[in-house]
Amino acid sequence: GQDFRRRGSFLEIGSGTGVIAVSAALAGCDRVVATDINPAAARNTALNARRHGLAGRLTALQGDLFEPLGAHERFDTVYWHSNYVLAPAGYRYEADIERAYVDPGYRAHRRYLSEAPGLVAPGGAALLQFSERGDLGLLRRLADECGRTLRPLRRRRLREGAADIELTLYEICVNR
Repeated sequence: GQDFRRRGSFLEIGSGTGVIAVSAALAGCDRVVATDINPAAARNTALNARRHGLAGRLTALQGDLFEPLGAHERFDTVYWHSNYVLAPAGYRYEADIERAYVDPGYRAHRRYLSEAPGLVAPGGAALLQFSERGDLGLLRRLADECGRTLRPLRRRRLREGAADIELTLYEICVNR
C-alpha cells in the first residue's frame, strides 16, 4: 500500500493545530476531514484551514476519534499520529492538552485499531504514526486482539530535546 495519497480523501484523527490536515489539502487531497477531542484544537484546525484558503476542502470537527463522522463516510487515507504515552487505565486527565499525548490503558489505540479500517475506501489505507517511546509490545497485542497486523511503512529519527527518538508509520492491515 501507498503511505500517502495526494488525491482523494484524507481523514486525520487528533488534528491539533491542523498541520497534517492542511498539508494534505495543500498537497492535493480534494476532501480532508480532521477531528480532535479538544474543542480548542478543532477551532485551531478550522482557523488554519481558512488561513490557507482551504475552508471549502477541509472540515474540522470536534469529537472523540471517529465519533463526529457520518455512519457511511469512507476515506482513501485515515491517519493518526497517536497519543502514545501509556498511562494506567484509571488515569484521570488534569488538562485537555494531556489528551494529545496520554492514552490511559491504550483505550483510544484499541478503538483506532478496531475501527479505522472500516472507514477506509477500497484501495485506501489506515495509518498509525507511533513513537518508540510508546509501548509497542502492547500495541501489537491490541492489534492482534482486534484481528489486525501492523505493517511498518517508514521510520524516521527526530530530535526531541536532548534525545533522538524514532517514529514509525504503520499501515493497519486486516487479518483475513
